[in-house]
Amino acid sequence: MRTFCHPVSSSAPACYHCHMVHGKRYREAIDNIQKKIQLDCLIIGACLPFDVYLREGGRVHLLFKEGMRYTNCEKDILHGKNISEIYFDEKDARDAEQFISEGDEEDRVNVVDPVVFSRYDEEKEDYHQVERSLLVPGADIDFSVYVLNNMKISPVLELADSQSAKIGPELVQAYGDILIKKADLPKYTEYMHTMAKRIESLPSRDAEKVTSLVIRENSKLIIKDLIDDPRSGRKIKEVDREVNNIIDTILKNKDTIYDLIDLSKYDYYTYTHSVDVAVMSIGLATAINMDREHVEKLGIGAMLHDLGKSMVDHEILNKQGGLNSYEFQVIKKHVIEGNNILSVQKDFPRESFPAVLQHHEKLTGNGYPLGVAGKDITLFGRITSIVDCYDALTTCRPYKKAFTPYYALELLVKQKKDFDCDILREFIRMLGRLQKA
Repeated sequence: MRTFCHPVSSSAPACYHCHMVHGKRYREAIDNIQKKIQLDCLIIGACLPFDVYLREGGRVHLLFKEGMRYTNCEKDILHGKNISEIYFDEKDARDAEQFISEGDEEDRVNVVDPVVFSRYDEEKEDYHQVERSLLVPGADIDFSVYVLNNMKISPVLELADSQSAKIGPELVQAYGDILIKKADLPKYTEYMHTMAKRIESLPSRDAEKVTSLVIRENSKLIIKDLIDDPRSGRKIKEVDREVNNIIDTILKNKDTIYDLIDLSKYDYYTYTHSVDVAVMSIGLATAINMDREHVEKLGIGAMLHDLGKSMVDHEILNKQGGLNSYEFQVIKKHVIEGNNILSVQKDFPRESFPAVLQHHEKLTGNGYPLGVAGKDITLFGRITSIVDCYDALTTCRPYKKAFTPYYALELLVKQKKDFDCDILREFIRMLGRLQKA
């Protein structure tokens, strides 16, 4: 089932307000779940016009997000769990009733116009996604800020050269990914340095949060530079430094892993994905009591696991929807390309290669590029294969809504023969703690 992992055929700082708002919205939705429908009412091949919830073991889980396409695969998994009833928010009652009454219509399957998608994909290359929580209302900035939502990039705060302004509440309220222009990255880096200098004046927990966010943003910038110049030995050394910063932060307080992971991406960015895979791999390694030296080697490999994508044709890498046989063969080469790039880097640890070379391998032997199986897949490979697949499933793309964490884990469990069950079980525990946090 490889298609799941790849598109084939003052006191409380204002910067944290957005997270509290999102949490409040989720709790309100759970409180309002009063409408129940039969699972068989969902239409195969249609995009859902409302969020779908599941009651299981006395708890409520967000199962499918609005806009996700419901297929036979989802139906089979739910029937396999003997689930026949699902729930939705009372406010979505009209949409649900209309959806059920209209029956199966082909035009519900969202396909983005290829010309529009190509134009958007090209435009997005001029921007860099940043962490909104670091853009604190009231702080001074000298760069423009934009929001990306539904393939549209709109200005939130637009400044001319040499202009500066204070960040307003409209940025916190903006729905979508927060972007800046690549040309403004030096200004953004300077802004982060300014924020880092203020850490000592913050309460302990807030200081930890800001420290984690600065580490995350620095890591993204390094990976973005490496994608542009994958043979930069200097940047490889910087990866080592940031990985150690991540490890130190997590070992000091395990809860900081939740500040280091981006839970609300609205589109896919290789540099963001790379950092998320590294952070979750490091968190998982510490959860299974891996020693510090090995955690470091795993983290470096995980951070650079997709470096080979810098050598893949951009149009294939960012193609809308499924890949044909030829394109999939090209995509699979990114693993070997990454291995080749790193093999000539004297500062890349030899022990880190399995995290790069085996992150698409499966215990059944059905993975790539080498098709190794069972005991031939190292611990590093077993960890990165789970984390990489999970992050890909839970990341939104213009042509595909992200799976919810709950449903993404259901898919991984369904493919449990492909993954190390003990590691997957610990990964689920780690994510469970994350959701509670």
